[in-house]
Amino acid sequence: MNLFYLRYFVTLAHEKHYTKAAKQLCITQPSLSHAIDQLEKELGVQLFEKLGRSTTLTRFGEEFLACAEHTLETLDDGVETIKRSAAGDGVIRLGFVRPLGIKFIPKLAAEFLRRNEGKNISFTFNTDVTGKLLEGMKDKRFDILFCSEPPQELGFHAVAVKRQELVLIVPGAHTLASRDEVRLCETADFNYVYFHSNSGIRKVIDDMFAREKITPRIVCETEEDEVIAGLVAAGFGIAVVPYMDMLLKLDVKIIKIASPSYERSFFMVNDDRLYMPPVVKSFYDFVLEKEKICLE
Repeated sequence: MNLFYLRYFVTLAHEKHYTKAAKQLCITQPSLSHAIDQLEKELGVQLFEKLGRSTTLTRFGEEFLACAEHTLETLDDGVETIKRSAAGDGVIRLGFVRPLGIKFIPKLAAEFLRRNEGKNISFTFNTDVTGKLLEGMKDKRFDILFCSEPPQELGFHAVAVKRQELVLIVPGAHTLASRDEVRLCETADFNYVYFHSNSGIRKVIDDMFAREKITPRIVCETEEDEVIAGLVAAGFGIAVVPYMDMLLKLDVKIIKIASPSYERSFFMVNDDRLYMPPVVKSFYDFVLEKEKICLE
C-alpha cells in the first residue's frame, strides 16, 4: 500500500474536488486521478463517485477513510516521536544498586534535567543487586547501570565513576567497639554477617580476606547493605560494608579498615554493542564529564 496514495485519498475525501485536492497536495490532477485509480484497483472496490461537480465517498470509501486516517495518524505520531528522540527527548532507563539511590543517582538525574530544561526527558529508576541488574541489561531492560564491575565475559562496557569507602561495623557493645582502626586479620575469631554471592561487592570483600589469608566465619548472608547493618546492630555478628550515612543512626561502631588496602568503585555500565539513543548518550557523556573529574 503506497503511503502517498493514502494521503492523496484522505485529502480528496475531505476536499471532495479533484482540482482543489491536487492543488493542496502540490501535484497535478492527472497524478491524483492515477493514484486513486491504482488504490481502487489494489482494494478491488470503488472509493469515490461523481455527483455533479463534487466527488463523494462510496460506502467502501467511508469505511476505508476511517482506516486510512487512523493509519496516517499513527504513522505521523511515530515519526514525531522519533524526531523528538533524535533531538534529545526521551526516556532514560537506569538501574542501580540501592546505596546509590539515596544521593548519587537523584542528584545526577536532577542536575541533568536542569541542564536540559525545555526538553521532554524522563527517567525510570530501578534498584537491585548487581547480579540481577546485569541480567536486566542482558534482557535490554536498562540503558545504563550503576553497580559493581561486571564480569568481562558478559561483554559490557564499564567505567569507574565513584569510589566507595568500606568499613567494619560491630555491635555497640562488641569487644572491638573500642577500636577506631582494625586489620581484618584481627577479626578471624568473630562471626560475620556477609554479602550474598549475588552482590557485586562480595568478590571485593572475598579478595580482602584472601589477601589477609583468613577465612571469615560466616553465620548468615543477605544481599542488602541495610539488612546487614540491621543484623549487626541486633548482635548477629560483625560485617564489612560500604560506608552509609544510615550507619550513624544504628547502634553500631564504625571502624576504619587499616589493612588490607582495597579499591572499591561503582561503575557506569552499558552494552556498547547496542545503539545508544541520543538522550541516553547525552546523559552518559554528562556523567563521564562530571564524575570522572571526582576520581582524578
